[in-house]
Amino acid sequence: MGTSQNTWTPEPDTANDHARDIDPHDEQMVAFRSDPVRRAREAVFAVNVDMRRNYAALKVDLIDHLSPVIVVQNDSLGGRYTLIHNGEREELEPVAEEFELAKSIAHVPLGTFAILAPYLKGPEGGGWIGPLQDFAGTLCAARRQLGAADLPAELVASSGRILDAALAFIGESVERGSFGIESFTDFTGSVYRDIRTNMDHAAKAQIAGVEAIMRRWREKVGEEDWKGLYTVVLSIWTTSVLNQNTIIIRQFMDPSAVDSHLIDLPTAELPADPVGTALDNLARIVQDNVAAELVFPVDQEIADALKGKQDLLSEAIQEQLACPFQDKRAAVRAAARAQA
Repeated sequence: MGTSQNTWTPEPDTANDHARDIDPHDEQMVAFRSDPVRRAREAVFAVNVDMRRNYAALKVDLIDHLSPVIVVQNDSLGGRYTLIHNGEREELEPVAEEFELAKSIAHVPLGTFAILAPYLKGPEGGGWIGPLQDFAGTLCAARRQLGAADLPAELVASSGRILDAALAFIGESVERGSFGIESFTDFTGSVYRDIRTNMDHAAKAQIAGVEAIMRRWREKVGEEDWKGLYTVVLSIWTTSVLNQNTIIIRQFMDPSAVDSHLIDLPTAELPADPVGTALDNLARIVQDNVAAELVFPVDQEIADALKGKQDLLSEAIQEQLACPFQDKRAAVRAAARAQA
């Protein structure tokens, strides 16, 4: 006996008008290359994309040819120094421990401030007492061992006075269960001269260490190569002006090149790879120096902007925003253009 089956097959949609279900806005976004204006703009954008790719490739290749270079990473030890010369690297911390020891005690008032600062307008809660007592324990241990640290007598005396004054202030504040700005500044003001003494010892240690390594490296590199030395000093923004390492290094660089070859590189925070960061920035600086003179041979002002920290558009923006010196700048630039 046979089995019958009823099968229904839908009629094909010969009209094929499914495009009516596409959202016009979606279609417009997807078909972004259908617009002739967009295609034209992308062709123009591609010029800058290619330029940046080639400029970046030049920088990457140039890094391997930078020599001689000294990279300085500022730190609590007086600085980590790296010399790159002819493909070789030497890295060390040239400053003696006396630098860090002197600063360690000089920082006692700052350490005390850091604990008390959140309670300056309301010390009554007492939340500062425990942390301050813990800090006092650290100070007591340092005070007991200070005489055995093999430090100059003057530094031992000044450090002892700083520690004694801090411990007295802490003890009195804890006993009262309160402190005030006046009592704190009485303490800090009383040890100012001693802090300056410690600063002097730290400075002496840093100068001696940096000068010694700069003399040795100068002899190692040789006078001819040393003339082209670049030095990049990395520091956080708060120590980037009149940085102590920069001040010392300046006297060892070629006087005719030091202003352009000694580079302070301030950062929000010290990078994980300071040498890599320094070389990356230096490569950009070096290639900009050459590009500036070749790309803008008829406008030294713009060439100098490309070589330095000034944005290339800064002059045009100042002129258009009616800078107080607009008329003078505009006249100078108009004359330059006319001569070109």
